[in-house]
Amino acid sequence: MLIKVPSAANLGLKTIKVEVEVNVAKKGLPTLNIVGLPSKAVDESKERVKTAIINSGLQFPGNRIVVNLAPADIPKEGSFYDLPIALGILSSTNHIRLPESSLFFGELSLDGTLRHAKGALLLALFAKEKGIKNIFIPKQSANEAAVIKGVNVYPVKSLKALLKHLSDEELIEPAQYQEKGTEPIEIQAEFDMKEVIGQEQAKRAMEIAAAGGHNLFMLGSPGCGKTMLARALPGILPTLTEDESLEVTKIYSISGYIPPEGSVIKTRPFRAPHHTISSVGLIGGGSYPQPGEVSLAHRGVLFLDEFNEFPRSVLEALRQPMEDGYLT
Repeated sequence: MLIKVPSAANLGLKTIKVEVEVNVAKKGLPTLNIVGLPSKAVDESKERVKTAIINSGLQFPGNRIVVNLAPADIPKEGSFYDLPIALGILSSTNHIRLPESSLFFGELSLDGTLRHAKGALLLALFAKEKGIKNIFIPKQSANEAAVIKGVNVYPVKSLKALLKHLSDEELIEPAQYQEKGTEPIEIQAEFDMKEVIGQEQAKRAMEIAAAGGHNLFMLGSPGCGKTMLARALPGILPTLTEDESLEVTKIYSISGYIPPEGSVIKTRPFRAPHHTISSVGLIGGGSYPQPGEVSLAHRGVLFLDEFNEFPRSVLEALRQPMEDGYLT
């Protein structure tokens, strides 16, 4: 029996729809195979899904099971396909009807509970853009997605609780919509500008840079306070607007820096990478694209301490972002 469970994949800051096709055959040896360019984390979901179903007190079918992550030509990474795979297997054996206009997203623990997953905010934004009404995500990620209005966010605690909801035995209440700014993640400045004694000219330059969003180059002898001034800069920057807050939270969500039960970021980020960082670590990219330090410092401060120690190739990579004001 073939079951199609809708889910999604995050490629950088772009989200695409993924259909998790689960076929439980009547004949063949009892195996579970996943196709559709899965990464190692996706391939290992075979063991997580099987163990989670058994430990939830449910029966795992002893049939040949094939899981296809469509579209098959796009690489899939991450552990959040556990929930749709498990749901597809159980739907085919228990004849559970899946709700229309829904997305399923989450990593399973071996005991059947759902773990916090990165990218929940991007999933909610994608659902709103495509007119999808419901998303089922781990309970620990619900606050992150609940800041998007017009999408029903169902906080799922465990696989068993989701099956009870789909069977109308014990319904899960949607997470309450949160205004952007409730329960913010506090990223306080490491130093207060009033703690800096003297250096009036440098402090004046910091104020001008903060007011106009300018770049700043500090040169001075060791111990004169350059690092302390730089770390105090976020404290004099204005609070993020709602749109800016959403931009920053999207980046931190896909990077996995939003903690469980966390919500939107309301303070300016401060990033200070070590001078041995690579160009990919600074700019971003990789086989599976991830934001670099430049993106993580979006709407905040990127502090390059010991600037002359950075490799030439890394500094050259900064030329285009500094000239254009954005990364491509």
